Amino acid sequence: MQQRRRQTLHLRTVGGEVELQVWYGYDPGTRRWGSPIRQHWGLSAHQQLSAGLEDKLAYLATATGTYALAAAVASKCAGVSVDASTVHALVQRLGQKAEAQTQARLEHWPAEAQAQRAASALAVVMLDGWLVRQRGPGWGKKRTRQPRVAWHELKTGVFYRQEQTVRGRAEKRGQLTEKVVVSWQGEPLELGRRLHWEAQRGGLGRARAVLAVADGAPWIWNVVQDRWAQAVQVLDFYHASQHLWALGLAWHQEDEVRARPWVEARLHQLRQGRGADVLAELAGLRPRRGRLGPIVRREQNYFAAHAARMNYRTVARRGWPIGSGAVESACRQRQCRYKRSGQSWTARGLRHLCALEEARDNNHWEQLWTDA
Repeated sequence: MQQRRRQTLHLRTVGGEVELQVWYGYDPGTRRWGSPIRQHWGLSAHQQLSAGLEDKLAYLATATGTYALAAAVASKCAGVSVDASTVHALVQRLGQKAEAQTQARLEHWPAEAQAQRAASALAVVMLDGWLVRQRGPGWGKKRTRQPRVAWHELKTGVFYRQEQTVRGRAEKRGQLTEKVVVSWQGEPLELGRRLHWEAQRGGLGRARAVLAVADGAPWIWNVVQDRWAQAVQVLDFYHASQHLWALGLAWHQEDEVRARPWVEARLHQLRQGRGADVLAELAGLRPRRGRLGPIVRREQNYFAAHAARMNYRTVARRGWPIGSGAVESACRQRQCRYKRSGQSWTARGLRHLCALEEARDNNHWEQLWTDA
């Protein structure tokens, strides 16, 4: 290095702020000024937080409800004084890096994370979507005819292996010891691409059977057909029951007393493997005139479209799930983070935080600190 000189470096660390005298100089090879110790520690030109402190702050930002809360926890528990804007800027920078690393990974076939273990009896994929509040084209304007707030769907997918489900003696519902969660806002097939990569890494390729469970959204089954065409497809039983209730109430002129035994009897038939009888009966209903007629026809079309996905008895007897609770839970957890009071996201900020959360949940976190 040429034109060397010492300068003071202030660095905020987990142990507090430190002041160092470090060398700076001009590198004739790269024709840039720089500090060897900064390069050795992986610090950017103006970075004032150590990698260890960034690690903890970024993790807090993904695990707590807001950036302000992450800063408060860091101050209270670690004695590190930072503000919400510092945490926000850190998440945006690291989230952008996490998203770039994800895109780079997608260009190569994944190596299975636990290739030495035995093949799985079943691999499960589930997909769903929910709305997140974002800044519309009129955001921040005093006078505008454009909406200030826009709601956009954030699609979420889950993958796990059957042996990752555990259930205690007194527990009615199973719990997952591990699962892959991927979110994407935009083209549904891109969500399938990302979830498929993580699923392959998680052992999808050596599963003896694949099961896809979801609600009736058409985009979901298009993704399933695109990525997991061999999967057994199941319409989530809870969603099927909701639609059967809608049909039953409309057919009985919104008389719940008459509709209840009718609906419950047909739900029992669905669970007992008599779905063909139920579907034939529903198809034969003749909607009455009036405002309830279109509801009956709508629900008839719904069940006709999903007739091949309602073999609940056979699926349940195999010990496979007939409900999409895993992805519903994942969506709920995401909503608790992204739909808090007063939050309005930009597409860029939302993507960066999602990418950082996925790096944490899907075991890519350390790569954020090892890759330049």
